[in-house]
Amino acid sequence: MAKFGKRLKNARDGLNFEKVYSIAEAISMIKKAATAKFDETIEISVMLGIDPTKQDQAVRNVVSLPNGTGKTYRVAVFAKDQKADEARKAGADIIGAEDLVEMVQNGNMPFDRCIATPDMMPLVGRVGKILGPKGLMPNPKLGTVTQDVVTAIKSIKGGQIEYRSEKNGIVHAGIGKASFSDDAIDKNVRALVDALVKAKPVGAKGAYLKKMILSSTMGIGIQFILD
Repeated sequence: MAKFGKRLKNARDGLNFEKVYSIAEAISMIKKAATAKFDETIEISVMLGIDPTKQDQAVRNVVSLPNGTGKTYRVAVFAKDQKADEARKAGADIIGAEDLVEMVQNGNMPFDRCIATPDMMPLVGRVGKILGPKGLMPNPKLGTVTQDVVTAIKSIKGGQIEYRSEKNGIVHAGIGKASFSDDAIDKNVRALVDALVKAKPVGAKGAYLKKMILSSTMGIGIQFILD
C-alpha cells in the first residue's frame, strides 16, 4: 500500500475519489492542499476520446491563457539582420543563426520555446533531431515559424502554452500557480478546455472530454467537470 507524508495525508482526508467535483470545488481543494514551501504549479490532465495510434487524431496546438502561467519562458529565435534586431527589441532571450545551431549541437539549450523565421528553417533542420524530441522544433502550425517574430515572442512570454496529446490520449498542461486567484485559475482552465474542444479531430467518435483532473506539483489530483 502506498504511504503518504503527513501533509499529503491531511490533504487526502475528506476527499471522495469516486466523486466528480465542480471546477470551483476542485480549485478550492487543490489550493488548500498546495502547502509546499514554494509556489506550486496548478496542472490539468485531460483524457481525450481519441485513438492516439492514428496520426489524424493527434491533438496539438497553442492557446493563450488569459492570466498567463506564472512561469517565465526563455525564448530562442533563429533570425538574422532586421528580424534579429526585432527579436532583440521584443525581448527574446537568445538570438542567432549558425552560432545558435552550434549551441544546440553542443547540447546547450537554455530556452523553453523556439521561434524561427522561414528563411532560417533549412539551417534549423540541421538540429531537428535534437529539438524535435524535446518539443522545441519551430512549427508553422504553432506560429513559431513566422516573419512576425515580435508577435510570436510576446505571445509566448504573455502566457501562450503549447499542448499536445500523448500516446495514451492525455493532454497535460500547467495552467497557473497556487498563488493565483480562484477566478484566474478558472478562466485559464476554461480557455484550455475550449481550445481542446475546438481542436477535436474529425475522426474522434463518442465522448471526447472523457476525464479532467486538476492537481498541484506536490499535491492531490481531483476529477472535475465544468458547469
